[in-house]
Amino acid sequence: MAIQRNSSTVDPKESKSIPEEREQESIIENILRPKRLSEYIGQENIKSNLDIYIQAAQKRGEPLEHFLFYGPPGLGKTTLANVIAHEMGVNIKTTSGPAIEKTGDLASILSNLQAGDILFIDEIHRLKTSMEEILYSAMEDFVLDIVLGKGPGARSVRLKIPPFTLVGATTQAGSLSAPLRDRFGDVIKLQFYTEPEMKQIILRSSKILEIEIEDAAALKIAQSARSTPRIANRLIKRLRDFAEVKYDGVITAKVAKEGLKALGIDEYGLDHTDREILTTIAEKFEGGPVGLSTLAAATAEEKETIEDVYEPYLLQIGMLKRAPRGRLLTNKAIKYLQNN
Repeated sequence: MAIQRNSSTVDPKESKSIPEEREQESIIENILRPKRLSEYIGQENIKSNLDIYIQAAQKRGEPLEHFLFYGPPGLGKTTLANVIAHEMGVNIKTTSGPAIEKTGDLASILSNLQAGDILFIDEIHRLKTSMEEILYSAMEDFVLDIVLGKGPGARSVRLKIPPFTLVGATTQAGSLSAPLRDRFGDVIKLQFYTEPEMKQIILRSSKILEIEIEDAAALKIAQSARSTPRIANRLIKRLRDFAEVKYDGVITAKVAKEGLKALGIDEYGLDHTDREILTTIAEKFEGGPVGLSTLAAATAEEKETIEDVYEPYLLQIGMLKRAPRGRLLTNKAIKYLQNN
């Protein structure tokens, strides 16, 4: 039995305010993020292509082409954007679609970029149409077309901006307008991680956080983390609490099993909401099909939450399938519900 042993522990009796806890979580998340492609586990084909793009751009002395990353939450879109910036040796400016409300917001961000910098826009599918139109000329010609004034006295001004790389991230690639999507040099889909990759990520994160963990426990967490690194890292921190309060501080297979059960997470990685979605389709809609809006109303969940957070994994593991008239349970889901 292999165990990673470290000497540092955290006093579970220490209390923090909610803002302090959130700040601490953010700090931990940044610590866990790899800085280079060589440190990034999984997504091998994407890493290989990005390495070629980066080397080619550096040889030419040019900024990278624009990239669009898409896939379910927690798979590493933000992390990859930061890795690219680090590999290129440039700064990265991070914002999100909903945060850019006015022309002046976007103009200020773009005009303050340095040559070669990366602009990362999370949730880019939520950009206003008027903001998208400004991005067209910025992405293609590195200029800003701004209208000053209103009415008959309005005039258009064209400002040059330094060459930059736009990296967009979205969970809904289909929601982007075609003109914006077509301006990206490469549209890259991030895949769910394999079980061995998840185990590697868990062992790496545990080492960085100085958490003692057994190989068997890492495998158990990997099986229950929905093939998603963000969820795996969250589970590690919660199971550390169980280990420190109820056991000797080591996350063993027993700690992982009991801790996951206490958190309501089963061997498939499904939680209460997943089971509620499956049960609702089975009991209220006789296994489906049922439309997304109806399912959202029946489970008291937002449509976007079901579509972006829960549905992709249920589809991935074969519990759910889409049909023209809505969502349907699979035979695997029916057997699962009968046994749980």
